[in-house]
Amino acid sequence: MSMNKTILSAGLTAAAAALAMALVLPSSRLSPIPALLADSTSCNLSQYKAAQGLTAAMEQNLLVVSWSGQNGADLRAQYGVDNGQPILRELAIKKAGGAWTTLGRNLTPEYHVVSGVRRMALDQANPLRAAGIELTEEVINKNRWYAFWDAPLVMPGSQELQDEAAWQRSRQGGGNGAGRGGGRGQDPQAVLQPNRTVGAQRTPSEIRRADSSFHTTTCSVKTDGASLIVTFPGLSMGIFSGDLQFTVYKGTNLLRMDAAAKTSEQWVAYKYDAGLKGFSTDLTARVTWRDTGGHPQAHQFGGVVNQTLSRVKAQNRLIVAESSGGALAAFPPPHTFFFTREKDTNLGYVWYRKDAEGRFAIGVGMPEREEDPQYVQNFALYNAPPGTVQKMGVYFYASPDAGEPARQAVLAFTHGDTFKPVAGYKTFVNHFHLDFTGRQRASGSLDTPFQDLIAMKSLGLNVIGLSDFHFELHANDAGALRLADQKDYFEASRRASDKDFLVVPWEEPSAFFGGHYNIIWPRDVYWSKVRQPGQPFVEEVPGYGKVYHTGSAEDVQKMMDAEGAYWYHAHPRTKSTTGYPDLIWDKPYVKNDRYLGVAFKPGMGQDNSEVRMCDWRCFDAIDTMNNMYAGQGLRPKYAIADIDTYKKGPEDDLYANFPVNYLKIDRTPGPEDDYSPTLKALRDGNFFVTTGEILIRNYGVAGTGNQRTVTADVDWTFPLNFVEVVWSDGRKIDRQTISATDLAPFGTKHFAIPFDASGKAWVRFAVWDSAGNGAFVQPVWVNATRATTDEDGQKKK
Repeated sequence: MSMNKTILSAGLTAAAAALAMALVLPSSRLSPIPALLADSTSCNLSQYKAAQGLTAAMEQNLLVVSWSGQNGADLRAQYGVDNGQPILRELAIKKAGGAWTTLGRNLTPEYHVVSGVRRMALDQANPLRAAGIELTEEVINKNRWYAFWDAPLVMPGSQELQDEAAWQRSRQGGGNGAGRGGGRGQDPQAVLQPNRTVGAQRTPSEIRRADSSFHTTTCSVKTDGASLIVTFPGLSMGIFSGDLQFTVYKGTNLLRMDAAAKTSEQWVAYKYDAGLKGFSTDLTARVTWRDTGGHPQAHQFGGVVNQTLSRVKAQNRLIVAESSGGALAAFPPPHTFFFTREKDTNLGYVWYRKDAEGRFAIGVGMPEREEDPQYVQNFALYNAPPGTVQKMGVYFYASPDAGEPARQAVLAFTHGDTFKPVAGYKTFVNHFHLDFTGRQRASGSLDTPFQDLIAMKSLGLNVIGLSDFHFELHANDAGALRLADQKDYFEASRRASDKDFLVVPWEEPSAFFGGHYNIIWPRDVYWSKVRQPGQPFVEEVPGYGKVYHTGSAEDVQKMMDAEGAYWYHAHPRTKSTTGYPDLIWDKPYVKNDRYLGVAFKPGMGQDNSEVRMCDWRCFDAIDTMNNMYAGQGLRPKYAIADIDTYKKGPEDDLYANFPVNYLKIDRTPGPEDDYSPTLKALRDGNFFVTTGEILIRNYGVAGTGNQRTVTADVDWTFPLNFVEVVWSDGRKIDRQTISATDLAPFGTKHFAIPFDASGKAWVRFAVWDSAGNGAFVQPVWVNATRATTDEDGQKKK
């Protein structure tokens, strides 16, 4: 189609109509649809490019989009407008050699949004105050977008706070101290007021709720590589306004629906529900899912009409509307849909709703509150900075098969919610506050299988780093109590390990350096983070051997040098690491190869307008440090996948909140081995980080001199968005972004990207897909002096 042919409408000339009909595959002729009042619809196709297996055309006052799916399937979506409301007139599929099956007719998109006001959290303010930084309006505004302990929908006196108060009362006088969010020695009535944030108390007027409404008679179609985007303007949703978008991808049966909307108001935090209504039980008689125990469940709409959404705690975040000749699954983006919480409990992220006899709706959504009373003030929602286009997405997957095969087809996008094995690599993730030692002791045996570890092992993890001594045990003891705890911790971790599964007893000591950080050891080391007056730095203690006592940053550095340990900051630039590592960039223990960098912990400050996870908190932190340290003889600083959550079980939704590291090591160390191969891979940067859907099997910067080539072998599931090469000359960070939307889903490709290394200090490579999932390698020096800092902290050429 000529690019200057801009408008096709119901008033098409005969010639234009013939052209439009020619763009529709013969098999996509319109099937009869029940008559409804329809608006005259015009659609701008100036950015559409006809391609085999991906077409769009106007036909009988409908926009018809046809595309080739998986395993020879063909799919068809027909769009119209009724009273300003976009309508999916028909969604149909046929398998190779089969007949068309209609999965839905006259389906209406619907959205519901709830918003509150973003506040800075006290755990962000406290480290800044301790560093002597005044909490000016500028400082508060810079940091409040990255709040973790914020719950904009929790009001004074609310049920959530009553539940928290009851939980705190149950803890008074017992236990070994509370975990996060409780046990602060307060009057129980005091916790009926939110007490985790800076500023004035919340008021009910801050909460605003709105349903979507539409006022449009037009649409537009844009081709982007192997995808096609249909946009309807005129979306209104309270303080949000924008467009409704449908995206299809050649080579897969996915249909993504987005409210692409923005607000002009300040400090908006929000959540959304999204779906399609108007399904008929004549076509799709029931919905199916797996419960959190993995058991098949179904609902056939034989009961009364629902007054609200029926939220389903479905395994894998997936619900399926099933017909006799096909199925339609609904699910959220697997990772970017989730802001970070302290727990991974499944709150119910998909829903159904019976609207009338024979009519129902399905979709996805985020609940309004945390269920665990200990963490009700930890439910931060998404950020919506003014003017940013928030993509409120939901995926639908059409299948010509029954519900369970459709479910399995969706799970292929996340490798069944597991981290796929890659030859020559082992998966590793760190930072779990499980009260592992205390719970094993309470079980009566250090040999008791530990449910949390069983759940994580099933994800395909090979090495798991624990973080006891955080809120439990005798973390700040300088003598026998802590040593006894450590001995059991070490032994319990050894017993929990297995073939190709290593549990390592590490710690988040968060003492002396600034901010919260993790120490990772190559072997079990007895030490205390308290050094009493007259207590030696190191001593021999009967029954334990060598024991270190630290009372300063210098002591900790000296201990790490002696034992070959490393450290990195947890949750950079937020929580109790707010201001860090920035405030200590000039410190010798940061300008040191024992310091690896920062945690890659996305979801704290989740902004659905961004195409990269953790861009400022994580990537900007390491990029800035590598600019500062270029040419100083240090190794690069890295972003290391890190979790930082609490108790979990097989019923929890773990995969959605787990980025992982793939370490380039031949085998997993055994329970009797030291952990040196794991640490060496981290220190050498021989690992990539991924959310799971994208795998980088090999990576390198080939060539010499100024003409280099960045090479990478990449596998992926969801259709890709772009790949990028990021570099700096030591001052200015720049990047080359290469669109990858032309590549088919479930693909593999060897990338070879020419790179001019002249004047460059470092370079790194990343891949991001259309669902917001990502994978990246660590930065490498390009033209930097090679040196290290060894055990005594001195540089060696």
